[in-house]
Amino acid sequence: MKKLNHLFSIATLFTILSCQNTPQIQEEQSWQLGPFEKLDKVNPILKPSTDLSFMDPIRKEEVFFEEKNVLNPTAVVKDGKVYLLYRAQDSMMTSRIALAISTDGVHFEKQAAPVFYPDEDHLKSYEWPGGVEDPRIVLSEDGRYILTYTSYDGTTARLFVATSKDLYNWQKHGPIFKDEKYIDMWSKSGAIVAEQRGADFIAKKINGRYWMYFGDTDLFMASSEDLISWSVLENAESQEMISVLHPRPGYFDSRLVEPGPFALYTKEGIKLIYNASNAKNNNDPNLPEFTYAAGQALFDSNTPYKLIDRSESYFIKPDKDYERVGEVNEVCFVEGLVYFNERWLLYYGTADSKVAVAETN
Repeated sequence: MKKLNHLFSIATLFTILSCQNTPQIQEEQSWQLGPFEKLDKVNPILKPSTDLSFMDPIRKEEVFFEEKNVLNPTAVVKDGKVYLLYRAQDSMMTSRIALAISTDGVHFEKQAAPVFYPDEDHLKSYEWPGGVEDPRIVLSEDGRYILTYTSYDGTTARLFVATSKDLYNWQKHGPIFKDEKYIDMWSKSGAIVAEQRGADFIAKKINGRYWMYFGDTDLFMASSEDLISWSVLENAESQEMISVLHPRPGYFDSRLVEPGPFALYTKEGIKLIYNASNAKNNNDPNLPEFTYAAGQALFDSNTPYKLIDRSESYFIKPDKDYERVGEVNEVCFVEGLVYFNERWLLYYGTADSKVAVAETN
């Protein structure tokens, strides 16, 4: 989880209200999703294992692909089941995306091999040896699954996109930002705006374009006509990226902010669950420094870069042993969200080591 230093662009959208990052906080904030309750009886729902291996196409040997850690899942409902796409790390810390399936959203059966991983292909130089990380998923109008993920070559993280019709076979489309200006910038965590239709979350066009929040210090935005090639939102005068959400001194999100699952389009606004880290100083004194907790933000449904409201505090934080101690201590990192059996299920990584779930009542 590294800092992001960026510049950002769409010349036609340079007029941003100066007050957008200082919203008036509502007393009740009834727009927020939740409340969520951790399912302590079953958590963590996924743990690392040496039971699963596959023939790695680059190393040309059997690899225990989730031997070290499992973390940061995305989720989708398909055929009445929850499909969890989670980040799996081997002993060399290479990440791949594996799949687990559940009939109740809580108890999962892992598939025998990862479904998405670095290969001997045209993207190997971007994805090896660090791997592919931290997926987020939505559906397109034509039924394709759109996966945003981080490719990591060991030095630079880059936001990439892939598509699938069945969640097993994937077509890699490479970097989300094709512009030479942004091809080598540190970028990650792409949360596309989507609208709920039953159990499906379909990428939503607003004013003729799709929209996505991304970043891991401040939050920035990009838009697209096809969900594959994206243009960054930039100030036309300075040619710099525009931050639509940033850290706040004295709060749980004083160090950084980073998107969680897809952003949920509703008539009252776009609801974005976001991950945040507590700074070393000028922070929330009730949390350990560098704690990862999650908050929520509300953006205008017609102008998705305009912040309307923001939670005063976190709604989930590390307070269990498996959330407080692991590869990275003091982490609840939210990435997966589904509506299943008439309740919201929220999936998150714990201490960068395991996977847990919380639900609405």
